[in-house]
Amino acid sequence: MKKRAIIFDLDNTIFPVPQIGHQLFAPLFALIEQEGSQAENLPNIKDEVMRRPFQQVAKDYHFNEALTSQSLAILKGLAYEGSIEPFEDYALVKQLPIDKFLVTTGFKKMQQSKIDRMQLQKDFKEIHIIDPSTTSQVKKDVFAEIQHRYGFAPEEMLVVGDDLHSEIKAAQELGFDAIWYDKYRRYEEKTGVKKIADFRELLALLQ
Repeated sequence: MKKRAIIFDLDNTIFPVPQIGHQLFAPLFALIEQEGSQAENLPNIKDEVMRRPFQQVAKDYHFNEALTSQSLAILKGLAYEGSIEPFEDYALVKQLPIDKFLVTTGFKKMQQSKIDRMQLQKDFKEIHIIDPSTTSQVKKDVFAEIQHRYGFAPEEMLVVGDDLHSEIKAAQELGFDAIWYDKYRRYEEKTGVKKIADFRELLALLQ
């Protein structure tokens, strides 16, 4: 599998969100608990917020308008100031002699704080934060822009991420190869999607 460019997701691909999630999202979880309408769903919501964009979680759990608005106000102001440790095997990614791009969806201040804490700027040719609260762009749009800006052919591009319904789906729709990174083997295999649990497997595939 010879590639000229690899696009990586951030959350749960470069580092495990649960490492920081309970501390980072504490104000949000306190609001939801205090508001009360989602008490029965709160354990699942906590898990989902660490894996998917909040707007999608709120829609799926039918947050009322007031709770959604209050939650968004909190999330827009959150940043993480502690230390963040990438997955151990992420060190192998840095060694790849290929153009690497980071594309992440989330609140700009929050995502930028994660990038800064891990000093990821030096590891990637470009870093893109897609903030659904300020843009209608989705990952597919940014992937296509990168492809056209650098003149990569679809077969020269690879997308690596943990979300089948986000970056993996976007890659497939654009005709790019995609690798599903499931670090903890949480999910069942899906037909037509290559799944790995360690970046050593990625390096082997790129030989």
